[in-house]
Parts: sequence; C-alpha cells; structure tokens
Amino acid sequence: MRHDLLQQPKKAKLENGLDARLKYFTKYKLLIINELGYLPINKDDSKLFFQLIDLRYEKKSTIFITNINFNNWDEVFYDVVIANAILDRILHYVHIISISGKSYRLKDHFDQENE
Repeated sequence: MRHDLLQQPKKAKLENGLDARLKYFTKYKLLIINELGYLPINKDDSKLFFQLIDLRYEKKSTIFITNINFNNWDEVFYDVVIANAILDRILHYVHIISISGKSYRLKDHFDQENE
C-alpha cells in the first residue's frame, strides 16, 4: 500500500480537512490498494483507513492486493476491532482471487541460475 494513502488523510486531519480528503478517495470508481500489510499500520492510521473503507463500502469498488491471510490482519492494524470492522466491509461482497506459485519478480533470476 502506498504510504501516502495513509499520509494524506492524516495530514488532512491535522489541517481540519479530513472529511474532504476522505471524500476525495470516494470519487474514484475503483481504488486499488497494493501491498497491504507489508508495513504495519498504527492504531490512529488504522482508524483513518477504516473511515476510508467505510465510506467506499457498497458504493465503489476496491481491490486489495496482499500476501497477508485474513486471520492475521489484526497484526497489520494493531487492533482486532478495527481489523474485523474493515474485514466485515470488504468481505461482504468479495471476490477472492488466490494466486500461488513462484514470484513473477524473481522468475528471471531463477531462470538465469538454471542456465
């Protein structure tokens, strides 16, 4: 997940513009959040992230790309309640696409070793 996805609402909150910034992210028909969970999200940022997801819930589409099992999302958000609230919204109308296999980024590296 891009660091600025969390930093923009955080900054807007400090500048009393949180509602406007969250609405900004709800105008997109599709929001793709890549690499969710690679870096932990502190409790305050988790609450902001929940607000973003809640505003998009049942209105706009969001794609999450992650290697983190749903059972471990409380470790990412450092809060079981927030993690469950986020999961509750995103799993309600979800289509899960599970991909397994070797890393696409490393495929060329392994091919070179075998030559």
